[in-house]
Amino acid sequence: MSLNKYQNFTAKDYIESIKMGDIISLSKAISIIESSAVKHLSIAQEILEGCLPLSGNSIRIGVTGIPGVGKSTFIEAFGKLLTSKNYKVAVLTIDPSSNLVKGSILGDKTRMIELSTDPNAFIRPTPSGDSLGGVAHKTREAIILCEAAGFNMILIETVGVGQNEIAVHSMVDFFLLLSLAGAGDELQGIKRGIIEMADLFVFNKDDNQNTANIRIAKSDLERALHLFPAKDNGWNPKVISCSALYKTGIDEIWNLVQDYIKLTKNNEFWDKKRNQQNKIWFDEVLKSDLLYLFYNTEIIKNSLVNYKTQVQNQSKTPIKAAQELIDLFKKYFNPNKQ
Repeated sequence: MSLNKYQNFTAKDYIESIKMGDIISLSKAISIIESSAVKHLSIAQEILEGCLPLSGNSIRIGVTGIPGVGKSTFIEAFGKLLTSKNYKVAVLTIDPSSNLVKGSILGDKTRMIELSTDPNAFIRPTPSGDSLGGVAHKTREAIILCEAAGFNMILIETVGVGQNEIAVHSMVDFFLLLSLAGAGDELQGIKRGIIEMADLFVFNKDDNQNTANIRIAKSDLERALHLFPAKDNGWNPKVISCSALYKTGIDEIWNLVQDYIKLTKNNEFWDKKRNQQNKIWFDEVLKSDLLYLFYNTEIIKNSLVNYKTQVQNQSKTPIKAAQELIDLFKKYFNPNKQ
């Protein structure tokens, strides 16, 4: 199919094509949503508004874990299981961006060869940029577009594990933490914040000579979990193992996800969490738009370099400089106010 037809696409064209499940339109629309170019802001908003009523009918699963734990191998095995059960699977993978050159490898498709060629799967690698929390700036919006395209299973692979690795929890229904055994102090390596949020702990690479180490690590983690307060959702987090490479234990993971869905839908936590996530999304968009407005106001753009210089040479404190910039910003919109 020629790509020329997309050159003059309007927002309505993108929306209609996405509804038809056109993957090229979906990919291009996500790129527009992610773009920071001023020319894309209006069409991005229109696309999102048109897709929003078509969203919400998926299961959203976050998968996190330290580099090397096998997230991509696990997601491919899990994704193939889901497509074999007639689910349409969208995988949003977040690649770490370099702090120096701001680039990302975006190589997840090469690590998920089977899944990337599956007609019922869509893999979208995205650089994390300077976003904290293990997800990219526009992950929520990408979820909406994927759901509008008919994907009813959304898997989000996040960057690493750390104390700030929490944003994914505010946009998924189920949070899965992949771990390794025998690589040091497993419990020390899992941050308390992650333990409190995870719905399922999976020790990967349960194969070859690693089974004994995993048995010990599972036992230690299960004992540790008893010390944490009960969750609001009524779910008791489980600890299991699998081998993503040999595709063992994957069915059990899916069975536990289904148990979680049934429980939280019956006790109404599912809808409660989705509603809370919408509120968090609203707060985040509001903060983001206010920052954009601030930094793109003419008087701020003209003054920012000078204030940064004063802060760097210590002729003005960061607090004083920030307050003066905010005062300039307020005066710009209300010049009569002293």
